[in-house]
Amino acid sequence: MEGGGPATSPDEEPPRDPGLSQHHSYTNEDLEGHRAHSIYVGVHVPGAHRRRSRHHRHRHHHHRGSTKEGNDNRPVTPPSQRVQFILGEDDDGDGTHNSHPLFSEMETLTEMEGGELEWKETARWVKFEEDVEEGGERWSKPHVATLSLHSLFELRSFLLNGTVILDMDATSLDQIADLVLDNMINQGQLPVEGRDKFRDALLRRHKHLYEKQKHNRENGNMSRLPLIRSLAEIGRNHSSSKSGNSAGVISHPEGNMEQSPSSGSITRNHSGTNLEGSANEHKGNTHFMRKIPPGAEASNILVGEVPFLEKPATVFVRLTQAANLGNLTEVPVPTRFLYIIMGPTGGLPRYHEIGRAMATLLSDEVFHDVAYKAKNRSHLLAGVDEFLDAVTVLPPGEWDPAIRIEPPAAIPSQQPRKSKKKEVEVIDEEEEEQRLREEAGLTRTGRLFGGFVNDLKRKKPWFVSDFKDGISVQSIATFFFLYFACLTPIITFGGLLGEATENRIAAMESLVAGLICGVAYGFFSGQPLTILGSTGPVLVFETILYDFCRTMEWDYLSFRLWIGLWCGLILLILVAVDASALVCYITRFTEENFATLIAFIFIYKAVEKVFKIGSKYPMETQVEIVPNCTCVPDMTGNVTYPADIDWSHVDEHDCHELYSGTLEGIKCAHYYPDVYLLSLILFFGTFLISFYLKNFKTASFFPTKVRQFISDFSVIIAIVLMSGTDFAIGIHTPKLEVPAKFKPTWEGRGWLIPPFNQNPWWSSLVAIVPALLACILIFMDQQITAVIVNRKEHKLKKGGGYHLDLFIVALLIVVNSIMGLPWFVAATVLSINHVNSLKLESECAAPGEKPRFLGVRENRLTHVAIFSFIGLSVVMTPILSKIPMAVLFGVFLYMGIAALKGLQFFDRIMIMFMPVKYQPDYTFLRQVPLKKVHLFTLIQLACLACLWIIKSFSQTSILFPLMLVVMIGIRKMLDWIFTQRELKILDDTLPEFSRKKRLESEAQDDDDDDTDDCKMEKSPTEGVMSIPLANGNVMKVPLNPINISEEMNKSGVWKDINQDQDKNNALNSPTKNNTKKRGTKKDALNEDEKKRLSMMAEEEEEDEGITIKVTKP
Repeated sequence: MEGGGPATSPDEEPPRDPGLSQHHSYTNEDLEGHRAHSIYVGVHVPGAHRRRSRHHRHRHHHHRGSTKEGNDNRPVTPPSQRVQFILGEDDDGDGTHNSHPLFSEMETLTEMEGGELEWKETARWVKFEEDVEEGGERWSKPHVATLSLHSLFELRSFLLNGTVILDMDATSLDQIADLVLDNMINQGQLPVEGRDKFRDALLRRHKHLYEKQKHNRENGNMSRLPLIRSLAEIGRNHSSSKSGNSAGVISHPEGNMEQSPSSGSITRNHSGTNLEGSANEHKGNTHFMRKIPPGAEASNILVGEVPFLEKPATVFVRLTQAANLGNLTEVPVPTRFLYIIMGPTGGLPRYHEIGRAMATLLSDEVFHDVAYKAKNRSHLLAGVDEFLDAVTVLPPGEWDPAIRIEPPAAIPSQQPRKSKKKEVEVIDEEEEEQRLREEAGLTRTGRLFGGFVNDLKRKKPWFVSDFKDGISVQSIATFFFLYFACLTPIITFGGLLGEATENRIAAMESLVAGLICGVAYGFFSGQPLTILGSTGPVLVFETILYDFCRTMEWDYLSFRLWIGLWCGLILLILVAVDASALVCYITRFTEENFATLIAFIFIYKAVEKVFKIGSKYPMETQVEIVPNCTCVPDMTGNVTYPADIDWSHVDEHDCHELYSGTLEGIKCAHYYPDVYLLSLILFFGTFLISFYLKNFKTASFFPTKVRQFISDFSVIIAIVLMSGTDFAIGIHTPKLEVPAKFKPTWEGRGWLIPPFNQNPWWSSLVAIVPALLACILIFMDQQITAVIVNRKEHKLKKGGGYHLDLFIVALLIVVNSIMGLPWFVAATVLSINHVNSLKLESECAAPGEKPRFLGVRENRLTHVAIFSFIGLSVVMTPILSKIPMAVLFGVFLYMGIAALKGLQFFDRIMIMFMPVKYQPDYTFLRQVPLKKVHLFTLIQLACLACLWIIKSFSQTSILFPLMLVVMIGIRKMLDWIFTQRELKILDDTLPEFSRKKRLESEAQDDDDDDTDDCKMEKSPTEGVMSIPLANGNVMKVPLNPINISEEMNKSGVWKDINQDQDKNNALNSPTKNNTKKRGTKKDALNEDEKKRLSMMAEEEEEDEGITIKVTKP
């Protein structure tokens, strides 16, 4: 392969400027005490200092020359460990080597019309590659860069043999060009006579895709402008390349510095954008600048073919400080890295692939950090080798290289590539679960109200932020969605309670209960994301209780008052003794059964309600039969009607309002034949619009902010559209009925309930029995929903408050019982939808980057606002009465289906109906046999069916809370069928029920740890040696590793590339007759060369390997 200049040792590094400060490095003492075995391990110690003496340097070179063969057989430190050392070194205090996000841009030298050359933008990288399409007028979709292995090998060869300048002190493209050319000539990469041509090509105009085409010939001919510079400025451009860590020019041993004929030239050719002041005028692509991370720097890759070169010439430059180089970069960010590869004509596709390889390397998280911290050429080569060691190879015959791979939804962390040297901390899963339970307050404190006090301490620091965090557009969308989602079941359950209790408690009482409970719970609860509401089990309890009171001829509301008081007292006792700690036994098995059941109930009830509209207003199927309806007026009074009235032409409204009559005749039962059909359209239309628009944020239409806005307001848009459709058609579909007056529904009651009201005094004691049953019901409903909301998957940062939540619910039950209002507990489906509507995702900054789930917008504002407006619904009756019930039933259907999303149980149900080859790539399918997965799912389905049957019959529905307790026992019995590993993957770890078993388990774990320690002590004889370092880290050195660097040197491709490189070096080396290396000012032949060599370091320092001798006992 063609290359540039004589080859040098990759470890070669010029020593630092003597005036510069020393940097921290690892020393031999870090490895002291590990020399007692008989095996040799080469350990790379970055930046280790040598004695700066001529005698030592002479001995070192002699040693390298005399022991070259021996070193070939000595194991070399794997590149991954070298990279870990490089990244593990302390940064200098000036921060010049701190990593920044990188924007990479590749430009190709292109011949335009008229024969003029200019640099044309061809690709860019933020995280993923974007290419300029063949038409040259648009960018491609962001995609994962796919590289050929040959281009990576060639890039490594050019870094090994080409020019590498680290920490160049330059602030303009002119200075960079001068310093680069001087070094390339010195190292034999470029003949002296090609300097002016190379510089002329390097400083050509840069054309970016975003710029509009300039058709004016006068502007088009100004691709280069002459610039007159003073002699003083010329001198400044020959300033040295210095840094606080290392002088960064890598020279060849046989390099020869020759004076450039153009160094004293007054007139130079420059790009028009490099004029003074133009950098400040360059605004760049400000629209794309929004995609660039803050604090980013640029890397520019320049690729071209020119006729005056006989072999490729490459240079890698890192500036000491990032500099704004005019319009070199598409966006106005300072440039830190430059990689230039130019060669003879005919090799542009090859150079292009090498340029893509460099840009891809710089976008790699690990090599990116290595490039910032590298102190010499060998560090860069170690980064390339580590990259090669981590790449995944695609077989050439099984995929098309022209295919652009879509960016993945989630990118795995690259931290293991950076920090493998650290001792992997083995985390005890049970201890971790115990720690999480303690943080959540699910452990016994051993003192009265201990958990309650801890919840208060945990939530107090977040109280103010709970309101500030709710100020956002997303919260407004959540408010509108949940307002209708909560209002509809409150009114619906209120109507059902009114039927069951003969209007003792009805819709108005439900609205007042929603106002009091919702606002109080939103202000003072431990987890305001939980939504309170009336639930099915509570309705069943109220129905049974009313029937009992009617049988005993007791006052229902007074007896209910005592049940509520006892229930509140029992719940307070449960709070005092930290009974909420029992929630840790509610695993995914139980909570997903409960959540799936409630979601199915929402779906079933929504469909059932729509069908009831069809039974009241049947669909017209025989249009040929004309209804023959006659109005029959009310004749009971002394009202007389004119004899000429045609009663067959009186419509239903006039018949009812004017004549107090009814319509009689064929098909007069339903006067509006299209009510049911329109209700079905409204029902499914609301669901489909809500479902589709909720997923609209992942669509390809409109900008990100517009998609996010539509997604947040999806349900509101569906309600408005479908209600508007109903209003425009004008058919009398059933509408939402809201009480218009603020007063109790039943005239025989007030807002305060008397304690007995002719009930016997001992009825207050009898109330304890139903109160116990109600406590089980409320406790299970509340805590299961709280467990679902507080899942780890939701990434909640402010924590929950199980004890505090139960305390607030207990007080609210007492208040509602005194006022004769329905009891509100946590509503599972509403709470899940509240959490889902407040989920936060990262803004997609880099093109192609998928949004990441960040957590939930935890706040109290939405909860308080929702139930405040529910209380005000009485005054909004004229507006709410326009909303069709079918639309709200469609919202019910959407909430039920949305609640199933993310449930592993539902995913496993779907898998049962899929062929194996079409099953999604879920984690549990990789780790658990498919038969075991199906068996676990069938057991859960059987439990779900039992819960459904028990709930469906009024005689057994009161046992529903007890069945949830039985679910926990069934989950414990699964330990006999599945292994603990399988249960942990499919479910959660279940804590031991008794303290004795826990202690025995911990003792067994201690024994296992001792056994593991014994095994760890034997690890050195099994192929791995652990070396503790002074900074506390542990480096693990394989005794017989597969080293990518050694294996690559043995490959035929690398040998072929190096063979071509050696031929070029032998033929083109300008110093083949002069073996003396002139790399310092002392070796300069004249004053001008001395100026250029001032950038070279005074002495030589090499990155040294340490040999550890280990003798076997």
